[in-house]
Parts: sequence; C-alpha cells; structure tokens
Amino acid sequence: MEAFETVTSIAAPLPIKDVDTDMIIPAQFLTSIAREGFGSNLFLRLRATDPLFFLNQERFQNAHILVADSNFGCGSSREHAVWALRGAGIRVVLAKSFADIFASNSGKNGLLLVTLAASTIDTLLEEAGRGNLSLSVNLVKQSVECSDGRSWSFSYDPFLKHCMLNGLDEMEYLRSRLPQIEETKAKQRESWFFSVGTPNR
Repeated sequence: MEAFETVTSIAAPLPIKDVDTDMIIPAQFLTSIAREGFGSNLFLRLRATDPLFFLNQERFQNAHILVADSNFGCGSSREHAVWALRGAGIRVVLAKSFADIFASNSGKNGLLLVTLAASTIDTLLEEAGRGNLSLSVNLVKQSVECSDGRSWSFSYDPFLKHCMLNGLDEMEYLRSRLPQIEETKAKQRESWFFSVGTPNR
C-alpha cells in the first residue's frame, strides 16, 4: 500500500448526498479482485449523463481530493468502490459523514476519509464547484489547509493512521510485528504445562 503523509491538490466537487457504492462503481464491473483497472469506470453513469460532472471537466483531471456530501459510500460493501477511487487518483475524500463499511474498506486500501463539519463541507463544495479550491491534507498533523490560510483539524483512528503513514495493509502490519509476535510466543511456551514436539509420521 502506498504510504500517505501529505496530499496537495485541487479539490473536485461531488455535491450529492448518499452516494452509494453502485454509483461509485457499477456492479457489472465487479468481475475481478485484482484491485487494478477499476478507475476508468469510476462514476460511469454520472459521467455518461452529466457533461458538467467533475470527471468530464479538464480542470479536475488531476484532482486527488474529492469533496462530497453526507453518507458517502453507502450501499453494498464492495471493496471495488475504494479501488475505483484510488485507481482514478483520488487519495482523500472530505465529507460530512461516511458509511461504516466503506470507511473500513478505505482505511485498508490507502484512501483517507476526512469528516468535517457540515457547514465547512458546504463551503468547500461551493468553492470547489468554482474550480479554484486548492487544499493540502496532512495526516501527520491531522489537518486540512486551504491555500488562503484557512485550516481545519480532523480526528482519525490511531491504528489506521500508523498503517497509512507507513504504507501498511493488515497483512503487512502483521509482518512488521513478527519479532514481537515470536517473542510473545516464546514466553508463552515457557508457561505451557504440556510439551510440543515433532509429530510422528
């Protein structure tokens, strides 16, 4: 997983409530678990029906930050939704709230979700819609900073923060703790009341 520290980018607007995972990546594209290749179909239906959708505008083509509304990522638990956002270059989503399962999937796949006050998100959505909102999201400081000097702090789970900063998914985290795991196992063996030998073959 790619490590995350700071992302600075123009912010793209998505002023829609209850964006579900089928809207993010339609079900007909869930034919692989390879994590790659989903970005090209991100928000496919919205792109096909709305010429002003942010992915259809050249000024947002290199946006790594998405500003959304409330209950982002609701619906089915497909991890592909996170893969599609990451595949399209989105590193951060700012919103009023997120669906629980989507939030869990995001933390495991390097997508940072930032919850800010509803009034702040409304302001950022309006400014992002004008195409001139540049933000810097710093996970170390847990802050969102605007190019005009405004800033907002956010809370984030300490364990996910550690994994994100070090580019660790769950399996990589366990591997990073192997010395401690082996040390704990050795101490446990000392107090076992039975012995473990080589099985007869």
